[in-house]
Amino acid sequence: MIIASQKTIQQATAHLSRSDPVLAQVIATSPPCDIRPHKNYYQELVDSIISQQLSVKAARTIERRFCELFGSSDFPPPEKILGKDTDELRSAGLSRGKAMYVRDLAQHVIDGQLKFDHLDILDNEDVIRELTAVKGIGEWTAHMFLMFCMGRLDILPHGDLGIKNGIQKLYSLDHVPTPDEISELAKKNNWHPYQSVAAWHIWQSLDNTPK
Repeated sequence: MIIASQKTIQQATAHLSRSDPVLAQVIATSPPCDIRPHKNYYQELVDSIISQQLSVKAARTIERRFCELFGSSDFPPPEKILGKDTDELRSAGLSRGKAMYVRDLAQHVIDGQLKFDHLDILDNEDVIRELTAVKGIGEWTAHMFLMFCMGRLDILPHGDLGIKNGIQKLYSLDHVPTPDEISELAKKNNWHPYQSVAAWHIWQSLDNTPK
């Protein structure tokens, strides 16, 4: 597996520019891909649950209130989250479902069902399998985690609406492509092993790259 770094991003950009004339035009007019891995896995997943289907501004407000529930601006560890019941978590602005999902994630960590120091040695499909075992974490969230948290460079988020819309526009399709069609297009244009960087530039073409 290839992890994002200045060198690998440059290699990815060169590879995609050679392989796909459509992407080459996007890359030429886009800023450099800024995917950078970090190790704050637990907070990333909690934040991803909290921010689902919310604007960036609303998500940040709820995340701040969530931390304030625990009397500190620091992010609460799993033990403290499990010390709050669903209604207490909802008082920060979480929906009932999200409050339950955050608690389920904390329980998975406490029980050792989800071990963050174990994820780095797993391949992409195994990481997705482990993450989606947690309630409230679906394939899309797992893809974003792999790309923007772990820095894996060969992830194709084929279910993402922005990717679908961007591909339809860039490749002049007469319909919104299906996940299978997106996978076929990626294979035809030789995006492997840098599908994450291809996706990043497609988002750039719409100016809505996930953060």
